[in-house]
Amino acid sequence: MKVEVVRADQYVRNNDTRMPFHFGNVVATEGAHHFLDLEIAVDGERATGVSMVGIAPMWFLKDPDLSLIEQNERLLEVFTAACDHARDLEPAPTVFDFWYDLYERQRQWAADTEHPPLLWGYGVSMVEQALVDAFCRHRQLTFADGIRSGAFGVDPGRIYPELEGESLTTYLPENPAREAAVRHTVGLADPLRQDEIDATNRLEDGLPQALEEYVERDGITHFKIKLSADAERDADRLVRIGAVLEEGTHDTYLCTLDANEQYESVRVFKEQWERHADDPTLAAVVDHVAYVEQPLPREQALTDETGEVLSEWSDSPPIIIDESDDRLDSAGRALECGYAGTSHKNCKGVFKGVVNACLIEKCRRETDGDYVMSGEDLTTIGPIELLHDLAVMGTLGLDHIERNGHHYYHGLSFLPEDLQETLLEAHGDLYERHEDGFAALDVADGRMQFGSVTDAPFGRRFELDPTRFTPLEAWKIESMYE
Repeated sequence: MKVEVVRADQYVRNNDTRMPFHFGNVVATEGAHHFLDLEIAVDGERATGVSMVGIAPMWFLKDPDLSLIEQNERLLEVFTAACDHARDLEPAPTVFDFWYDLYERQRQWAADTEHPPLLWGYGVSMVEQALVDAFCRHRQLTFADGIRSGAFGVDPGRIYPELEGESLTTYLPENPAREAAVRHTVGLADPLRQDEIDATNRLEDGLPQALEEYVERDGITHFKIKLSADAERDADRLVRIGAVLEEGTHDTYLCTLDANEQYESVRVFKEQWERHADDPTLAAVVDHVAYVEQPLPREQALTDETGEVLSEWSDSPPIIIDESDDRLDSAGRALECGYAGTSHKNCKGVFKGVVNACLIEKCRRETDGDYVMSGEDLTTIGPIELLHDLAVMGTLGLDHIERNGHHYYHGLSFLPEDLQETLLEAHGDLYERHEDGFAALDVADGRMQFGSVTDAPFGRRFELDPTRFTPLEAWKIESMYE
C-alpha cells in the first residue's frame, strides 16, 4: 500500500463561548476552530478527510510574555508547517508510517524555532486526524476496526521497545465502548450554586450554569476539579464543592483533580496534598479522588528529583501527566518516574495515545500496580472534533471521559441550523434537540451514548464541506476579539 497527501486546505470558523474557562493561569474566552480539508491517495485512489481543532494556544504555550495574538500566530505557524510537510513527504506504506514520518519532519523543523513540543506536535495531530478520517472513509472502516485489524499499520515497538512484536488487541478491550460517564469540569471560576450568580452574570440560556444544576438536572456523578495550588483558596473551594456533591441524589461519585502545572515543585505538591488529605473538612472530595493530573510544570515533571520523591511516596494518590506528555515516549518516562500513567487527548496524538494505553495496560498486568489511562478534554465540540475524540476514547474502552465543551458552549447553537439538523439525524444518540430548538449533548443519568460514533468511519456518519467556512488566508486573528 502507498499513502500520500495530495492536498491540504485550511479553514477557520469563530464560535462563541457562553462563559469563560479558567484553568491554571489561563482564562479562555474565545472559541475559534480550525478545519483541515485533506485529500489523500491510497494506492492512487483519492479520498478526502476532515479534522477540526481549537485555535486555543494557551494550554500549549502558557507563556505570559506572549500576547494572545502572538500565541495564535505561533499556533497557526505550526498548523501550516505540518500541512506543508505532509504535502512534501514521500508516499508511505501505511497510515502509521506516514504519521511517523510527518512527526519526524515536524520535529526537525521545530528544532530551529522556539515552539515547544506540545505546540508543534499539535500540528502533527491535526493532520493525523484528517488522515485517519480520510482513510477510514475510503475503506468504510471504523476506527476501532482499523486499530484491531491492523489496517493502519500501527507498530507500537517503534515507540516503546518493550512493545516490539506485540499486538494491540492483546491490551485493548475486546469491544469498543458505546457509552461513558461524563466527567464534568469544574473550572476555577465556575459557579458552584445558583445563588452565587448575580443577575448580570446569569446566562438564562436554557442550560445549566452552576455545578449544583448539573448534578440535579443531568445526574452527573464524575467530576474534574481544577486546582490553583493556593492551599487556602483550594481548601475553601473543595469544601464548598464537596457540599454540593454530598447533597446529590447519587449513591456515590468520583473526582479527579487537575492542577495544570501550578505547583512549583514535587515537594510543594506533596506537602499541600498531605495537608488536604489530613483535613477532615475536605474528605467529601479527597476521599473520592481517583487521580491527580499534571501538578508540576513541564520542566519539573519528569526530572530525576521528581522521580525520587514520587517513587518514595508510599501513600501518594495516583498521579498522571498531561501537558508533559509532549513527546512520543513521555508516558514511558513518566512511569519510570513513579507516575501512574497519562491522559489521552487527540491533540497530543491519536496513534500515540493508543500505544500509551497498551503500554500502561501491559504494566498493569505485569506488576498489578495502580495504573491510569485517562480520557481528558481540550473543549472538544461538534461538528467533527468531538466525534473523532469519542471514536478514539471508545476504542480505548474508557468508562468516564472529561467533557467540558457542553458546559462552555451553548450546545451547538453556534453552528448553522442545517448543520445542527445533520448532526441530530446522524448522531441522535449523542445529541438531542433542546426545548429551545438547538442541538445539544444528550446527558442522562450522568452518561452519554455514542454507539453511532463507534460504528461510523472515524466517528462521523455525515459529509461536511469545510469550504463553507472562512479560508485561513482570509481569516484574521483579530476577529476573535472583536
